[in-house]
Amino acid sequence: MTGVLPPFGRLRNKFRAYWLVLVVAVCSMLGSGLVMAHPHGWIDLSVRVITNDEGVATALHQTWRMDPFYSLVVFEELQQIQGSNLQEGLDQLGGDIRDNLSQQHYFTTVRVNGEPQALGDVSEYTALERDGRLTFMFILPLASPQPLAGQLLEYQVFDPTYYIEVVHEEEGGAPSEQALILNGEPDCRLSVLPADPDPELVMQAALLDVDETGETGLGRHFAETGRIECD
Repeated sequence: MTGVLPPFGRLRNKFRAYWLVLVVAVCSMLGSGLVMAHPHGWIDLSVRVITNDEGVATALHQTWRMDPFYSLVVFEELQQIQGSNLQEGLDQLGGDIRDNLSQQHYFTTVRVNGEPQALGDVSEYTALERDGRLTFMFILPLASPQPLAGQLLEYQVFDPTYYIEVVHEEEGGAPSEQALILNGEPDCRLSVLPADPDPELVMQAALLDVDETGETGLGRHFAETGRIECD
């Protein structure tokens, strides 16, 4: 987003240290003594796969609910900016999140029958407060729409450095019915596969200090997989 007001620019710089590409961070407020291992925060994820009338997948509508502590700090920071209300601040912040996520492919990978799919640019997005949580919603287009009939579509959403953990919305200890939804294509099986990281990688992540960055690709090993298998 262009034309960011100076106060929001300062807020953006402050957040960048904690959430990395999300531009929103709290590391300076926590202190390294309180946070000693990866991940340092989490996102509750739900995905709605958008299809057209022919059953062709065109985009992934993602909803990210940031963890409660992080959300609280963001709201307090935004409300301290003189002359602005919370939603105005969230509108500014949403643009910054979108811009920075675009440099990281929106933390998302998509495969159809094992083949990686190119992603388009996000033009529809919003940031808002919902039930005390900062919620970021956006529509991520596929660069080339993909027919689902007879296909296996899989996606993963993860921070490559595992600074942030991304998990599908849960209910009763398992992915909720709203964690993965498919529009307009009834003859498909939907599932969310749990991550199964090697114990050595779990230890590697646990030993990373707040000031350290995990090697690129670490987060993939901790990523859940959304799967849509159609007849």
